[in-house]
Amino acid sequence: MSYKMKYILSTLLILPAVFCESKVYFKEQFNDGDKWEERWVQSEHKGKEWGKFVLTAGKFYGDEELNKGIQTSQDARFYGISTKFDAFSNADKTLVLQFSVKHEQNIDCGGGYFKLFDCSLDQKDLHGESPYMIMFGPDICGPGTKKVHVIFNYKGKNLLINKDIRCKDDEYTHVYTLIVRPDNTYEVKIDNEKVESGELEKDWNFLPPKKIKDPEAKKPEDWDDRAKIDDPDDSKPEDWDQPEYIPDPDATKPEDWDDEMDGEWEPPMINNPSYKGEWKPRQIDNPNYKGSWIHPEIDNPEYVPDSKLYQYPEICAAGIDIWQVKSGTIFDDILLTDDPEHAKKFAEETWGATKDAEKKMKESQEEEERKKAEEEAKLVKENEDEDDEEEDEDEEEPEEGTETSETAEESHEHEEL
Repeated sequence: MSYKMKYILSTLLILPAVFCESKVYFKEQFNDGDKWEERWVQSEHKGKEWGKFVLTAGKFYGDEELNKGIQTSQDARFYGISTKFDAFSNADKTLVLQFSVKHEQNIDCGGGYFKLFDCSLDQKDLHGESPYMIMFGPDICGPGTKKVHVIFNYKGKNLLINKDIRCKDDEYTHVYTLIVRPDNTYEVKIDNEKVESGELEKDWNFLPPKKIKDPEAKKPEDWDDRAKIDDPDDSKPEDWDQPEYIPDPDATKPEDWDDEMDGEWEPPMINNPSYKGEWKPRQIDNPNYKGSWIHPEIDNPEYVPDSKLYQYPEICAAGIDIWQVKSGTIFDDILLTDDPEHAKKFAEETWGATKDAEKKMKESQEEEERKKAEEEAKLVKENEDEDDEEEDEDEEEPEEGTETSETAEESHEHEEL
Protein backbone atom coordinates (compact mmCIF):
# COMPACT_ATOMS: atom_id res chain seq x y z
CA MET A 1 0.00 0.00 0.00
CA SER A 2 1.35 3.40 -1.00
CA TYR A 3 2.04 6.18 1.50
CA LYS A 4 -0.67 8.31 -0.13
CA MET A 5 -3.30 5.57 0.32
CA LYS A 6 -2.32 5.10 3.98
CA TYR A 7 -2.68 8.84 4.53
CA ILE A 8 -6.17 8.88 2.99
CA LEU A 9 -7.30 5.92 5.13
CA SER A 10 -5.93 7.45 8.31
CA THR A 11 -7.73 10.72 7.51
CA LEU A 12 -11.03 8.90 6.99
CA LEU A 13 -10.64 7.21 10.37
CA ILE A 14 -10.10 10.56 12.07
CA LEU A 15 -13.01 12.37 10.40
CA PRO A 16 -15.87 10.64 12.30
CA ALA A 17 -14.33 11.60 15.62
CA VAL A 18 -14.09 15.22 14.50
CA PHE A 19 -17.58 15.53 13.07
CA CYS A 20 -19.27 13.53 15.85
CA GLU A 21 -17.92 15.69 18.65
CA SER A 22 -20.68 16.73 21.04
CA LYS A 23 -21.81 20.33 21.06
CA VAL A 24 -22.82 21.71 24.45
CA TYR A 25 -24.85 24.89 24.02
CA PHE A 26 -25.47 25.48 27.70
CA LYS A 27 -24.68 23.80 31.01
CA GLU A 28 -25.46 24.94 34.55
CA GLN A 29 -24.55 23.07 37.73
CA PHE A 30 -24.65 25.92 40.28
CA ASN A 31 -21.27 24.77 41.65
CA ASP A 32 -19.52 28.14 41.93
CA GLY A 33 -21.27 29.58 44.97
CA ASP A 34 -23.34 32.74 44.58
CA LYS A 35 -21.98 33.51 41.09
CA TRP A 36 -25.08 31.86 39.62
CA GLU A 37 -26.98 35.04 40.56
CA GLU A 38 -24.88 36.92 37.99
CA ARG A 39 -25.99 34.55 35.24
CA TRP A 40 -29.69 34.27 36.12
CA VAL A 41 -32.18 37.15 36.09
CA GLN A 42 -35.17 37.34 38.44
CA SER A 43 -38.44 38.44 36.83
CA GLU A 44 -39.94 41.71 38.06
CA HIS A 45 -43.19 41.43 36.13
CA LYS A 46 -45.85 43.44 37.95
CA GLY A 47 -48.99 41.87 39.34
CA LYS A 48 -47.41 38.66 40.66
CA GLU A 49 -45.96 37.82 44.06
CA TRP A 50 -42.57 36.37 43.19
CA GLY A 51 -40.79 33.77 45.32
CA LYS A 52 -37.05 33.65 45.96
CA PHE A 53 -34.63 30.95 44.82
CA VAL A 54 -31.87 29.89 47.24
CA LEU A 55 -28.73 27.84 46.62
CA THR A 56 -28.76 24.56 48.56
CA ALA A 57 -28.39 20.80 48.33
CA GLY A 58 -31.52 20.41 50.45
CA LYS A 59 -32.20 18.40 53.57
CA PHE A 60 -30.71 15.19 52.17
CA TYR A 61 -28.27 14.55 49.35
CA GLY A 62 -25.57 12.28 48.01
CA ASP A 63 -22.85 14.91 47.72
CA GLU A 64 -23.48 18.30 49.31
CA GLU A 65 -21.38 20.28 46.80
CA LEU A 66 -22.28 18.34 43.64
CA ASN A 67 -26.00 18.32 44.49
CA LYS A 68 -26.37 22.04 45.15
CA GLY A 69 -29.02 23.66 43.00
CA ILE A 70 -31.53 26.49 43.19
CA GLN A 71 -34.52 25.80 45.43
CA THR A 72 -37.93 27.47 45.68
CA SER A 73 -38.11 28.83 49.23
CA GLN A 74 -41.53 30.45 49.80
CA ASP A 75 -44.96 28.83 49.74
CA ALA A 76 -47.79 29.99 47.47
CA ARG A 77 -45.56 32.00 45.13
CA PHE A 78 -44.83 32.45 41.46
CA TYR A 79 -41.24 31.76 40.42
CA GLY A 80 -39.72 33.39 37.35
CA ILE A 81 -36.02 33.25 36.55
CA SER A 82 -34.06 32.94 33.32
CA THR A 83 -30.61 32.95 31.78
CA LYS A 84 -29.32 33.72 28.30
CA PHE A 85 -26.54 32.11 26.28
CA ASP A 86 -25.10 32.27 22.77
CA ALA A 87 -27.92 31.86 20.28
CA PHE A 88 -28.01 28.65 18.22
CA SER A 89 -30.34 26.79 15.89
CA ASN A 90 -31.12 23.11 15.95
CA ALA A 91 -31.50 22.99 12.18
CA ASP A 92 -30.38 19.56 10.92
CA LYS A 93 -29.29 18.67 14.46
CA THR A 94 -30.61 16.79 17.41
CA LEU A 95 -31.69 18.93 20.35
CA VAL A 96 -31.44 17.63 23.92
CA LEU A 97 -32.85 19.45 26.94
CA GLN A 98 -32.02 17.81 30.28
CA PHE A 99 -32.19 18.82 33.94
CA SER A 100 -32.79 17.36 37.40
CA VAL A 101 -35.75 18.07 39.69
CA LYS A 102 -36.03 17.21 43.37
CA HIS A 103 -39.41 17.73 45.07
CA GLU A 104 -38.08 17.14 48.57
CA GLN A 105 -41.09 18.95 50.07
CA ASN A 106 -43.40 16.17 48.81
CA ILE A 107 -45.05 18.68 46.50
CA ASP A 108 -48.85 18.83 46.42
CA CYS A 109 -49.37 21.37 43.64
CA GLY A 110 -46.74 23.05 41.51
CA GLY A 111 -44.62 22.93 38.39
CA GLY A 112 -41.10 21.64 37.87
CA TYR A 113 -40.55 22.40 34.19
CA PHE A 114 -38.23 24.50 32.01
CA LYS A 115 -38.94 26.73 29.03
CA LEU A 116 -36.69 27.59 26.07
CA PHE A 117 -36.94 31.06 24.49
CA ASP A 118 -35.51 33.00 21.59
CA CYS A 119 -33.41 36.14 22.07
CA SER A 120 -36.44 38.45 22.24
CA LEU A 121 -37.19 37.41 25.82
CA ASP A 122 -37.33 40.33 28.24
CA GLN A 123 -35.89 38.54 31.24
CA LYS A 124 -37.08 41.06 33.84
CA ASP A 125 -40.61 40.82 32.42
CA LEU A 126 -40.79 37.01 32.26
CA HIS A 127 -44.29 35.73 33.08
CA GLY A 128 -46.79 33.06 32.11
CA GLU A 129 -47.73 34.74 28.82
CA SER A 130 -44.15 35.25 27.63
CA PRO A 131 -43.79 33.47 24.25
CA TYR A 132 -41.63 30.37 24.45
CA MET A 133 -40.58 27.65 22.01
CA ILE A 134 -40.47 24.52 24.17
CA MET A 135 -41.83 23.75 27.63
CA PHE A 136 -40.72 20.49 29.21
CA GLY A 137 -40.84 18.90 32.64
CA PRO A 138 -43.02 17.57 35.45
CA ASP A 139 -46.20 19.15 36.76
CA ILE A 140 -48.08 17.93 39.84
CA CYS A 141 -51.36 19.14 41.32
CA GLY A 142 -53.28 16.74 43.53
CA PRO A 143 -53.79 13.06 42.71
CA GLY A 144 -55.23 13.81 39.26
CA THR A 145 -52.34 15.73 37.70
CA LYS A 146 -48.94 14.03 37.72
CA LYS A 147 -47.68 14.49 34.19
CA VAL A 148 -44.65 15.41 32.12
CA HIS A 149 -45.40 18.42 29.94
CA VAL A 150 -43.97 18.44 26.43
CA ILE A 151 -45.24 21.57 24.69
CA PHE A 152 -43.97 22.93 21.37
CA ASN A 153 -44.73 26.34 19.96
CA TYR A 154 -45.57 26.13 16.26
CA LYS A 155 -46.54 29.20 14.26
CA GLY A 156 -47.52 31.08 17.42
CA LYS A 157 -49.56 28.28 19.02
CA ASN A 158 -48.56 26.20 22.04
CA LEU A 159 -49.26 22.55 21.25
CA LEU A 160 -49.67 19.98 24.04
CA ILE A 161 -48.70 16.36 23.50
CA ASN A 162 -51.60 14.01 22.78
CA LYS A 163 -50.24 11.40 25.20
CA ASP A 164 -50.19 11.18 28.99
CA ILE A 165 -46.64 10.83 30.35
CA ARG A 166 -46.57 10.26 34.10
CA CYS A 167 -43.88 12.01 36.12
CA LYS A 168 -42.16 10.92 39.32
CA ASP A 169 -43.97 12.06 42.46
CA ASP A 170 -41.60 11.08 45.27
CA GLU A 171 -39.10 13.27 47.19
CA TYR A 172 -35.92 12.13 45.44
CA THR A 173 -33.91 13.71 42.62
CA HIS A 174 -34.93 12.69 39.10
CA VAL A 175 -33.49 13.55 35.69
CA TYR A 176 -35.81 14.57 32.84
CA THR A 177 -34.55 14.41 29.24
CA LEU A 178 -36.22 15.55 26.03
CA ILE A 179 -34.64 14.55 22.71
CA VAL A 180 -35.90 16.14 19.46
CA ARG A 181 -34.36 14.78 16.27
CA PRO A 182 -34.18 16.30 12.77
CA ASP A 183 -36.23 13.40 11.36
CA ASN A 184 -39.20 14.81 13.31
CA THR A 185 -39.11 12.15 16.01
CA TYR A 186 -38.76 12.62 19.75
CA GLU A 187 -37.97 10.74 22.94
CA VAL A 188 -38.67 11.46 26.61
CA LYS A 189 -36.52 9.87 29.29
CA ILE A 190 -36.72 9.87 33.07
CA ASP A 191 -33.60 8.81 34.96
CA ASN A 192 -31.94 7.78 31.68
CA GLU A 193 -34.80 5.37 30.86
CA LYS A 194 -37.12 5.92 27.88
CA VAL A 195 -40.73 6.50 28.96
CA GLU A 196 -42.18 7.76 25.66
CA SER A 197 -41.21 8.27 22.02
CA GLY A 198 -42.78 8.72 18.61
CA GLU A 199 -43.32 11.12 15.73
CA LEU A 200 -43.95 14.82 16.20
CA GLU A 201 -46.69 14.96 13.58
CA LYS A 202 -48.60 12.04 15.12
CA ASP A 203 -48.34 13.02 18.78
CA TRP A 204 -48.99 16.78 18.43
CA ASN A 205 -51.50 18.69 16.31
CA PHE A 206 -48.87 20.56 14.32
CA LEU A 207 -50.70 20.07 11.04
CA PRO A 208 -54.30 19.52 9.95
CA PRO A 209 -55.18 15.86 9.20
CA LYS A 210 -53.97 14.39 5.94
CA LYS A 211 -57.41 12.99 5.19
CA ILE A 212 -60.87 14.43 5.78
CA LYS A 213 -64.38 13.14 5.18
CA ASP A 214 -65.57 13.83 1.65
CA PRO A 215 -68.06 16.72 2.03
CA GLU A 216 -69.77 15.62 -1.20
CA ALA A 217 -70.38 12.06 -0.04
CA LYS A 218 -73.66 11.15 1.63
CA LYS A 219 -75.07 7.88 2.85
CA PRO A 220 -77.46 6.45 0.20
CA GLU A 221 -81.09 6.74 1.19
CA ASP A 222 -81.63 2.98 0.73
CA TRP A 223 -78.62 2.08 2.88
CA ASP A 224 -79.85 -0.14 5.69
CA ASP A 225 -77.37 -0.28 8.58
CA ARG A 226 -79.67 -2.06 11.04
CA ALA A 227 -78.15 -5.42 11.97
CA LYS A 228 -81.39 -6.53 13.69
CA ILE A 229 -85.04 -5.73 12.97
CA ASP A 230 -88.43 -6.51 14.54
CA ASP A 231 -89.88 -9.87 13.49
CA PRO A 232 -92.88 -8.94 11.31
CA ASP A 233 -94.51 -12.29 12.13
CA ASP A 234 -94.35 -11.79 15.87
CA SER A 235 -97.51 -10.45 17.57
CA LYS A 236 -98.41 -9.39 21.07
CA PRO A 237 -100.29 -12.03 23.13
CA GLU A 238 -103.90 -11.13 23.93
CA ASP A 239 -103.33 -11.30 27.71
CA TRP A 240 -100.16 -9.21 27.63
CA ASP A 241 -101.59 -5.82 28.63
CA GLN A 242 -101.92 -5.82 32.37
CA PRO A 243 -101.70 -2.85 34.76
CA GLU A 244 -98.43 -2.39 36.63
CA TYR A 245 -100.22 -1.84 39.97
CA ILE A 246 -103.47 -3.32 41.34
CA PRO A 247 -105.48 -2.83 44.56
CA ASP A 248 -104.29 -5.09 47.35
CA PRO A 249 -106.92 -7.91 47.46
CA ASP A 250 -106.03 -8.68 51.09
CA ALA A 251 -106.51 -5.14 52.34
CA THR A 252 -109.61 -4.38 54.45
CA LYS A 253 -111.21 -1.11 55.43
CA PRO A 254 -110.19 -0.08 58.96
CA GLU A 255 -113.02 -0.27 61.52
CA ASP A 256 -112.51 3.31 62.61
CA TRP A 257 -112.62 4.65 59.05
CA ASP A 258 -115.18 7.46 58.73
CA ASP A 259 -116.20 8.04 55.10
CA GLU A 260 -117.55 11.51 55.91
CA MET A 261 -114.35 12.53 57.69
CA ASP A 262 -111.74 10.47 55.84
CA GLY A 263 -113.31 10.27 52.41
CA GLU A 264 -114.10 7.16 50.41
CA TRP A 265 -111.77 4.32 51.43
CA GLU A 266 -109.63 2.75 48.72
CA PRO A 267 -107.34 -0.24 49.20
CA PRO A 268 -103.59 0.41 48.81
CA MET A 269 -101.95 -0.43 45.48
CA ILE A 270 -99.42 -3.25 45.11
CA ASN A 271 -97.26 -4.55 42.23
CA ASN A 272 -99.25 -6.64 39.81
CA PRO A 273 -97.66 -10.11 39.53
CA SER A 274 -99.22 -10.44 36.06
CA TYR A 275 -97.63 -7.25 34.76
CA LYS A 276 -95.21 -8.00 31.88
CA GLY A 277 -94.04 -4.53 30.96
CA GLU A 278 -93.94 -3.00 27.50
CA TRP A 279 -94.27 -5.59 24.75
CA LYS A 280 -91.61 -5.62 22.09
CA PRO A 281 -91.45 -7.99 19.14
CA ARG A 282 -88.50 -10.36 19.05
CA GLN A 283 -85.48 -9.38 16.96
CA ILE A 284 -84.29 -11.21 13.85
CA ASP A 285 -81.34 -10.72 11.48
CA ASN A 286 -82.04 -8.00 8.94
CA PRO A 287 -81.93 -9.57 5.46
CA ASN A 288 -81.24 -6.11 3.95
CA TYR A 289 -78.37 -5.25 6.31
CA LYS A 290 -75.41 -3.69 4.44
CA GLY A 291 -73.15 -3.03 7.38
CA SER A 292 -72.06 0.29 8.87
CA TRP A 293 -71.71 2.99 6.27
CA ILE A 294 -68.19 4.40 6.21
CA HIS A 295 -67.88 7.98 5.13
CA PRO A 296 -65.29 8.05 2.33
CA GLU A 297 -62.27 10.27 2.85
CA ILE A 298 -60.34 12.52 0.54
CA ASP A 299 -57.00 14.28 0.72
CA ASN A 300 -57.26 17.37 2.91
CA PRO A 301 -56.55 20.39 0.67
CA GLU A 302 -55.41 22.32 3.77
CA TYR A 303 -52.75 19.77 4.67
CA VAL A 304 -49.23 20.84 3.77
CA PRO A 305 -46.37 18.59 4.97
CA ASP A 306 -43.59 20.20 6.95
CA SER A 307 -40.27 18.44 7.32
CA LYS A 308 -39.04 21.15 9.71
CA LEU A 309 -41.52 20.68 12.57
CA TYR A 310 -38.62 20.06 14.95
CA GLN A 311 -36.64 23.15 13.94
CA TYR A 312 -36.17 26.46 15.75
CA PRO A 313 -34.05 29.12 14.03
CA GLU A 314 -32.95 30.72 17.30
CA ILE A 315 -32.65 29.32 20.82
CA CYS A 316 -31.18 31.87 23.18
CA ALA A 317 -32.54 31.50 26.74
CA ALA A 318 -33.77 29.01 29.30
CA GLY A 319 -36.04 29.80 32.21
CA ILE A 320 -38.23 28.58 35.03
CA ASP A 321 -41.74 30.03 35.06
CA ILE A 322 -43.88 28.15 37.60
CA TRP A 323 -46.35 28.42 40.48
CA GLN A 324 -45.98 26.38 43.67
CA VAL A 325 -48.28 25.99 46.66
CA LYS A 326 -45.62 24.26 48.74
CA SER A 327 -42.03 25.32 48.06
CA GLY A 328 -38.90 23.22 48.27
CA THR A 329 -38.17 22.05 44.69
CA ILE A 330 -34.49 21.99 43.69
CA PHE A 331 -33.42 22.43 40.04
CA ASP A 332 -29.94 21.38 39.00
CA ASP A 333 -27.66 20.01 36.26
CA ILE A 334 -29.26 21.81 33.31
CA LEU A 335 -27.90 20.79 29.92
CA LEU A 336 -28.54 21.79 26.31
CA THR A 337 -26.64 19.71 23.77
CA ASP A 338 -26.92 18.00 20.40
CA ASP A 339 -25.75 14.60 21.67
CA PRO A 340 -28.08 12.22 23.56
CA GLU A 341 -25.13 10.04 24.57
CA HIS A 342 -23.34 13.00 26.11
CA ALA A 343 -26.53 13.85 28.04
CA LYS A 344 -26.81 10.27 29.25
CA LYS A 345 -23.22 10.27 30.46
CA PHE A 346 -23.70 13.65 32.17
CA ALA A 347 -26.74 12.27 34.03
CA GLU A 348 -24.74 9.24 35.13
CA GLU A 349 -21.90 11.44 36.42
CA THR A 350 -24.27 13.67 38.43
CA TRP A 351 -27.56 12.08 39.40
CA GLY A 352 -26.30 8.54 38.87
CA ALA A 353 -23.23 9.04 41.04
CA THR A 354 -25.20 10.36 44.04
CA LYS A 355 -28.72 8.88 43.92
CA ASP A 356 -27.93 5.90 46.14
CA ALA A 357 -26.22 8.01 48.77
CA GLU A 358 -29.11 10.49 48.65
CA LYS A 359 -31.60 7.72 49.32
CA LYS A 360 -29.44 6.29 52.10
CA MET A 361 -29.21 9.70 53.81
CA LYS A 362 -32.96 10.22 53.65
CA GLU A 363 -33.67 6.75 55.01
CA SER A 364 -31.20 7.39 57.83
CA GLN A 365 -32.97 10.65 58.68
CA GLU A 366 -36.33 8.91 58.66
CA GLU A 367 -34.96 6.22 61.00
CA GLU A 368 -33.67 8.86 63.39
CA GLU A 369 -37.03 10.64 63.31
CA ARG A 370 -38.80 7.34 63.99
CA LYS A 371 -36.58 6.61 66.99
CA LYS A 372 -37.03 10.15 68.28
CA ALA A 373 -40.80 9.82 67.99
CA GLU A 374 -40.68 6.51 69.86
CA GLU A 375 -38.57 8.03 72.65
CA GLU A 376 -40.94 11.00 72.96
CA ALA A 377 -43.92 8.65 73.09
CA LYS A 378 -42.13 6.59 75.75
CA LEU A 379 -41.48 9.69 77.88
CA VAL A 380 -45.12 10.74 77.60
CA LYS A 381 -46.19 7.24 78.70
CA GLU A 382 -43.79 7.29 81.66
CA ASN A 383 -45.09 10.71 82.76
CA GLU A 384 -48.66 9.45 82.52
CA ASP A 385 -47.75 6.37 84.62
CA GLU A 386 -46.13 8.60 87.27
CA ASP A 387 -49.24 10.76 87.44
CA ASP A 388 -51.40 7.66 87.86
CA GLU A 389 -49.18 6.44 90.75
CA GLU A 390 -49.46 9.80 92.55
CA GLU A 391 -53.24 9.68 92.23
CA ASP A 392 -53.28 6.15 93.67
CA GLU A 393 -51.20 7.28 96.68
CA ASP A 394 -53.61 10.11 97.37
CA GLU A 395 -56.49 7.62 97.46
CA GLU A 396 -54.82 5.25 100.01
CA GLU A 397 -56.16 4.98 103.68
CA PRO A 398 -54.91 7.75 106.02
CA GLU A 399 -52.21 7.10 108.61
CA GLU A 400 -53.05 6.33 112.28
CA GLY A 401 -54.37 9.42 114.07
CA THR A 402 -55.88 10.88 110.96
CA GLU A 403 -59.64 11.28 111.11
CA THR A 404 -61.73 10.61 108.07
CA SER A 405 -65.32 11.65 107.46
CA GLU A 406 -66.45 8.10 108.28
CA THR A 407 -64.56 7.83 111.64
CA ALA A 408 -65.75 11.31 112.60
CA GLU A 409 -69.34 10.30 111.93
CA GLU A 410 -68.96 7.12 114.05
CA SER A 411 -67.47 9.12 116.96
CA HIS A 412 -70.36 11.56 116.81
CA GLU A 413 -72.85 8.70 117.06
CA HIS A 414 -71.12 7.28 120.18
CA GLU A 415 -71.20 10.68 121.88
CA GLU A 416 -74.96 10.91 121.36
CA LEU A 417 -75.42 7.49 122.93
